[in-house]
Amino acid sequence: MSHLDLSGCKKRKRGERVFKFKTFGQRGYPAEFNGSFLQNVRELLEFGQVETHLCGAMTSWSFQLEVFRHPSLHVYLFVIEEPIELSIHHHCQHCQYIGTVNPKVNSNESSSGWGHHMICNKKYHFLLPSKNTIHACLSHINTDSPCKSNLIGLQGHTMHGVFHTNGFGHLLCINGLETGSDLAGYQIMEFWDRLCTGLGARKVSFKDTSQKKGMDLRLLHAVAYGKPWFGRWDYAFGRGSFGINVEMYESAIKALQNVPLSLLAHHLDACKKDILILLSRYQIVSGHSLITLGDLFHFMLELKFQVPKDSSTLYSSQYPGLVLSDTSCRWSPKRVEMAIRVVIQALKRAELRWVSRQEVRDAARAYIGDTGLLDFVLKSLGNHIVGKYFVRRCLNPVTKVLEYCLEDISREFPKQEEFLMVNNETKLKPQQKVTRVQLMKDIFNLYKNVLIEHKKMTNTAGFSTISVATRIILDTKYFFKECGGELGSKSVLNKSKLYCAVIWSSRDIGGALSSIKAVTPYECFILGNNATFYELKFEVQKTFREIYLGLRNFVAESITNFNPRGTDLVFEMVRPGGKITFEGIEGQREIVNGGIYEGVMSNFVVDCGCGTKYDDGERMICCDICEVWQHTRCVQIPNGDEIPNIFLCKTCEQDILHFPSLP
Repeated sequence: MSHLDLSGCKKRKRGERVFKFKTFGQRGYPAEFNGSFLQNVRELLEFGQVETHLCGAMTSWSFQLEVFRHPSLHVYLFVIEEPIELSIHHHCQHCQYIGTVNPKVNSNESSSGWGHHMICNKKYHFLLPSKNTIHACLSHINTDSPCKSNLIGLQGHTMHGVFHTNGFGHLLCINGLETGSDLAGYQIMEFWDRLCTGLGARKVSFKDTSQKKGMDLRLLHAVAYGKPWFGRWDYAFGRGSFGINVEMYESAIKALQNVPLSLLAHHLDACKKDILILLSRYQIVSGHSLITLGDLFHFMLELKFQVPKDSSTLYSSQYPGLVLSDTSCRWSPKRVEMAIRVVIQALKRAELRWVSRQEVRDAARAYIGDTGLLDFVLKSLGNHIVGKYFVRRCLNPVTKVLEYCLEDISREFPKQEEFLMVNNETKLKPQQKVTRVQLMKDIFNLYKNVLIEHKKMTNTAGFSTISVATRIILDTKYFFKECGGELGSKSVLNKSKLYCAVIWSSRDIGGALSSIKAVTPYECFILGNNATFYELKFEVQKTFREIYLGLRNFVAESITNFNPRGTDLVFEMVRPGGKITFEGIEGQREIVNGGIYEGVMSNFVVDCGCGTKYDDGERMICCDICEVWQHTRCVQIPNGDEIPNIFLCKTCEQDILHFPSLP
C-alpha cells in the first residue's frame, strides 16, 4: 500500500523531504549531475522516496515538490523504472515516428531519425500526475483490487516524459491550466527542460498536437514567431508527415508571415467585413505600422500579456491612434485631421470607385498645399476605418499603381465607433481600448477566417499560398531538441572524465560475424588518474551491457586506431575529456521479437503520391492488388470515413482498364 497522502497535494508528510519546484533539476539540486545520463538518473533517485505497488512489479520513486509556500501548493513527481522484460512493447513507437528506420547507419549523428537506435534495457518515466490520474491509480491500491492500468498507462497526466537509458527521450504530454492543473503550461515546460538539461539527456522529441481555445499552437505561433510554442525551449523541426521536409516547413512559415495585410484588406469579401474592422482596430492600437500577417499575429499575441485577465478591464493604447501615433509624423494633430477629412471627401466624390493615388493627391492639393503632409496621410490611411467608411488601398495588378477606394460599412456595422462623427465631421478618438475577451475573440476570428476557413479565397491570387502553407505547417507535428547531454558538463574540464563509444559486429544465425557494424553514442566515464586500460575496458563492457539489450553479452576486444597494453595508464596516453572507441563482438544475442533496434523493419512497401516512402504514423490504406500503401488522405478518403473493404490504387485501376476484353 502506498504511503502517499495526496488530498489535493496541499499537505506535506511529516519527515519527508520537500524540494523546491522552481529549481528542481538544476545542476547541484538535488544532485550534482556530473556523469553520464544513467549515472545522473541513479544519483537523482537516491533522493527519492521508494514507492511500492504503485506500478505493479516496476520500481518507482516519488519527490514532493513545493510550488508555492503561501498559499501552500505541492505537487508530486514520480519516477518509474520500466525494465524491458516488463514492457508490453519492446520497440519504442516514438523512436520509430521521429524519423526513418535505418539500422545500417554507422553513426547516430549522421542518420535521420531514431529507428536505428538499439533497444535499451530500461526506460525511466517522469510523471507529474493530475488529480484524476493519481486517484484512479491509488484507488486500486488502497482497496487491494487489481489495477488494470498502472500509472504509466493512464492518460491525462499533467506531465509525462520518458527516457531511454542511452539519454534519448520523449515528452509524451503536458496539460496545463485549461485541463484543471494547478500549473501553467510554461511552468511545466520549464520544469521538464530543467530535468532534461540537469540529467544530461541527449535529444528529446515531442509530437505537437497542442491546442488552445480551438487553435493549433504550432500554426498560430509559427505565423507570429516563426517557430512553434515549444520553440521557446529550442524544439525544432524533427520530421513532417505527408512528405514534408524542413525546407518546405521553413518556406511555409515565411510565406504566411509575409502575407501583406493590404492584400487581405483588398480581397476579403463582404462576409469578412468583421476582419476588416479587426485589421483597422489593431493598426490603431499598435501605434506603429503593421505590414504583414506575421506582424499582426505577433502584436496581438504580445498584447495578450499586457491586457489584464479581468475581462471587464480595458487595455488603453498609449497613442492617439491612426497616423498620429507614427513617430515620423512632424505635423500637428489638427493639420493631420484636416488632411484626413480632405482625402475622405475626395474619395467620396469618386462615388466608391477605385481611383489612383495620384488622382486622389491632385484632388486634395486644391485644399492642402503641403504635399509632404498629403503623402504622409495617404501612406498611413490605407486599410483603416474612418467614421462609417473603410479606406481600401491596393496595388493594381495590371498598372502596378496604388489605388484607393472608399467603402461604406455603416449598414454592416451600425455601432462602429473606431472614430467619432461630430457635426458630420470626422474626429479621431483619443484612445483605442481592447478587453482581454475581445482580444482573444479577435485572435480566434483572424486564425479561423484567414488561416483555416479560406476556401472562398483560394481562387484569388496569393490566397492559394495561404492554404498550402497552412497545410504544410499542420502536417509537421514531430519536433525535437538537442539537449547537448552527450558530453556532460561543459563548464569545467574534469581531468578524470573520458568519453567512450562502441563499434560492434553482430553474428548471423550460423554464428559467423556479420560485415555490418553499429556504433553507439559516446558515454561518459569518470576514472581515477591512475586508471589502466584494463580497468577502462571492464567499465566499458559493464556500462554498455547495462544500457543496451543487444549488448548484454558484449565483449570489447580492441581500441580503434590505438593499441595500448592493459596495464598502461589511460591518462598518460589519452588527454582528459578525450574520446576513444572500443571494437568488439556482441557475444550470444538476446532473442527479441522484431530485432534489437527500436525501428521495426516491416515488409510492406510505402509509395504515396505525396512522396512518402515510409510509415510516418498517419493513416494508410493498402492496394489489394500491388499491396503498396498510401495515405488515405492522399487517395481522397476523409479521416472520418471508414477504410473500404476493397481498394485499388490508380496505377492498378489503369492497368485493369487496359486489360483486353474477354471474347
